[in-house]
Amino acid sequence: MLSKTKRFWLGIMGIAVIVPLVLAGCGKKESSDSVSVNHDKTLIVATSGTLYPTSYHDQKSNKLTGYDIEIVKSVAKEMGYKVKFKELNVDGQLTAIKTGKADMAANDFGISPQREKSFTLSTPYKHSFNSMVVRKSDNSGINSWSDLKDKKAAGEAGTSYQRLAKQLGAKLVNYDNVSNDVYLRDVKSGKTDVIMNDYYLQKLALAATPNNGLKILDNMYFRTTDDGKGVGIIMKKGNTKLEKKVNAALAKLEKSGKLAKISKKFYGTDVTKKPNVKISRTFNIKN
Repeated sequence: MLSKTKRFWLGIMGIAVIVPLVLAGCGKKESSDSVSVNHDKTLIVATSGTLYPTSYHDQKSNKLTGYDIEIVKSVAKEMGYKVKFKELNVDGQLTAIKTGKADMAANDFGISPQREKSFTLSTPYKHSFNSMVVRKSDNSGINSWSDLKDKKAAGEAGTSYQRLAKQLGAKLVNYDNVSNDVYLRDVKSGKTDVIMNDYYLQKLALAATPNNGLKILDNMYFRTTDDGKGVGIIMKKGNTKLEKKVNAALAKLEKSGKLAKISKKFYGTDVTKKPNVKISRTFNIKN
């Protein structure tokens, strides 16, 4: 079993907390100019706590940290707010925003057309592209996009990656509340064949798991209509006051170089800039 620090991603496709937690917070105003559910200037932020290196618990201190966590903390500090994190799976995070039990959600969420219809999103603070993890020995039989037909794709139900896998004819194997060692082990054993997800997250996950027998297909990088605009903070639809405050804080942090500094700490590179890489395909994900 991997250490807590080595748990990773699939936050978009779906790492969830080991034990689902119940969101707290009351007194949320429904007006569009509301900012926080509390009266003590504390922002309630939903996240997974299992998405390495975005939102996870440090192995030594067990402290919640990660790229998105530190971004949110810095944004809140610029705004003059404190932060209280609530750890939930992806569906729980989005539900918390819709019901007013959390002010924001930060968990490597792509700024997709689908999300923009239901939520308010910040300006992007991460840009990336997508990749596929397969077995080293035989590429899991995937050498072209047509080879995904009937392959077993691992992920969380309803995510953009699983929706795309289904479009391409793959058989979906959905997980909930499991860490990356389960995903990787199942691909290696042949229980599943492929994991589709963010490149940086998958690269770090493999690096944290020596002798895993897996690799990233470097000739089949892809983007989708759900992630082309980058990653942002999710807020309740219509909360324009919070949106303006968050975007102003992100702009200050970018100008000061703080965003790039946080990025290099967790990713080893500046993910605030759009990567220059050859993309094999861009997919329009159907709802």
